[in-house]
Parts: sequence; structure tokens; C-alpha cells
Amino acid sequence: MSAANTDAIATRGARASDTRGSRADARNAKLAAIVQPVRPGPGTSAIARGAAEGARSAELTLANDQLRVGLAPSHGGGMTRFDWHGDGNTPTPIFRVSDRARGEADPNALACYPLVPFSNRIGGSRFHFEGREVAVPRNRADERLPIHGDGWLRAWRVAERGDTHATLVLERERAKPYAYRATLRYALDAATLNVTLAVQNAGREPLPFGLGLHPFLARDDDTRLAAAAGGLWLSGDDWLPKRHVPAPPAWVFGVAYPLPDALVNHAFTQWSGRASVVWPRRRLSLTIEADADYYVLYTPPGEDFFCFEPVDHPINAVNLPGGACEHGMTVLAPGERLERAFRFTVEPVGR
Repeated sequence: MSAANTDAIATRGARASDTRGSRADARNAKLAAIVQPVRPGPGTSAIARGAAEGARSAELTLANDQLRVGLAPSHGGGMTRFDWHGDGNTPTPIFRVSDRARGEADPNALACYPLVPFSNRIGGSRFHFEGREVAVPRNRADERLPIHGDGWLRAWRVAERGDTHATLVLERERAKPYAYRATLRYALDAATLNVTLAVQNAGREPLPFGLGLHPFLARDDDTRLAAAAGGLWLSGDDWLPKRHVPAPPAWVFGVAYPLPDALVNHAFTQWSGRASVVWPRRRLSLTIEADADYYVLYTPPGEDFFCFEPVDHPINAVNLPGGACEHGMTVLAPGERLERAFRFTVEPVGR
């Protein structure tokens, strides 16, 4: 597999903290590995499979000679599919394919969706910041805590599009506590899908913001993952992080390891910002690059997908010791903007 230049995609926000340098040093430090059993955690709620019925929105298709991407602006700005067809044969799914024909309206049935203005859960539906308590409302009937912000649950507006690119916009100026404007750009370049996600604080007070993507990748019995990380947060019954530990040998993923058969649903830290997925049976590989130091890995047993979520902060970062900024989030004053870039490059293997 070719080594793409991750520096070319790194786009930092206007208020990126000076601590980014120290985090970069930490992620490049020697990976710690300990012989310690890691409890995978309790069973998670089942991924929604179109339980919510709704009218289909107009979908967009981006395509070039090697890739095809389906977009659903009205359903969280997400993707309905991401396929490779570089050999001229039937398209091969890279992300799971959303069955839009049944009118599935739940974003959890999509192939990928954006995480804005934060990723994953917030404990207690609140956090303290600069001397004030910030309440964050629940956003899902099947979740006890707010999850993934609200961008994935809203209709995005198509601001610009072409055959191989599209820009979506979400305006949430009146939302509380996070008032914001977000921009999501998809662009195909040969065998690479570029995704750029940006958010601007449209509120009256500073708040910590975070960004990420939530792709559902195709999984076969022989799928392998390489995503070196130094540590991870162990979670409790509520899926909130309880204790940070070095990554155990079975979960270091420093080379292309088989995906675990058991459930994993944890935030990994000190990530290099580069990962690879290999499908030997499909004879394809995917290189994932992001200007982020964390990822969340979710491997539900018995499913034909797994989730590798590149994010710039771990679960419940706003309530972890030291606060949001110590764990990757960026404080944006009114009018300030944060941007993250993600690249997904498909390559044949052994062809």
C-alpha cells in the first residue's frame, strides 16, 4: 500500500490549542503494551435498521472512474454508500450499503454520518465550563444520554455540487446549548474520498467543540485492521469512560490484526492519525487518514459491519479529569471556526 502524505490533509481550526504539540509528541511516543485482560463491556443497544419510517429525500451521487458515493443531505448529511469499481466490474462496497429503497430514515442505518458539534455521549447530560453548568438535552428516544451532537439528526442544505464533489451546510444558530453553523464537503480524487467537516460557533458564549466521522465499514470473516494507538478508555455499564489504560497486546493494532470476535466499544488514544483496513477476500485495502488523535472502535459480534470513527476527542471528554481541552476538544469563542479533514483511499491488493 502507498503511504499518503497526511500533512497535506491536516487543516487546523482557528483556535487549535497549543497543547496539540504535546499531544502529537505523546502519540509518537513508544506504544505501551501490558498483559492485562480488558473487559469488553456489556451488550450495546442494537444498531437501528430503519425502524423509523419517513419520506425519502433527494439523494446525490458522486462518481469517478474508481469510486461511487451516495449522499443523503436530508438525513444527517450522511452517506448511503461508498463503493470501489476501479476494476470495471460490479461495485465493491467499502462502507455498508444503506437500504434506502425501504425508506429508512434513521441515520444509524446509513453508511456514514458526521459528528458535530461533539462525538459520542455526554455523562449526566451536562458539564461545567468556565464557571457555568451547560445542560445538553437528550436527542434519541433509545438513548439515556445525548449522543453525537445533533448534526447527524438534521437535514443539511446542498450549497454546491458537481459530478465528483458536493458541499452541504447546516445552520443551527438558534439551537441550545450549541448554536453553530457547519459545513460538510465531499470530494473524489482518483481512488480517494476527501471529507472536510467544519463548525463555527454561532452562539454568544465560548464552548468546547469537537468533530468526527462515524463510518460503518464492511466486514468479512477475514477483515483486518491496523490502527496503532497507545491507550484506551475502559468503559462502564453506561458506556462512559472510567479508566485509562495502555492498549493491551490484543488491541494494539500496530500491524494488520484480525478484528476481535468479542464486542469492543471503546475510545482509543494517542492515535497516529493513520489506519488501514484490509479485506483479503475482496482483495482491497482502505487507508484512513485524519488530523485527529483518537478513534472509537465498535465491533458488534455477528454483524457484517464494524465502526472505525476518527474523532478529535474521546467519549465524554467534557467531563473527564482536566476538562475538554485536555482531551482534544477546542474552545471556540463566538464566530470562531474549527475544521477537520479525513481521507479514505482504496487500493487493490494482490491484483
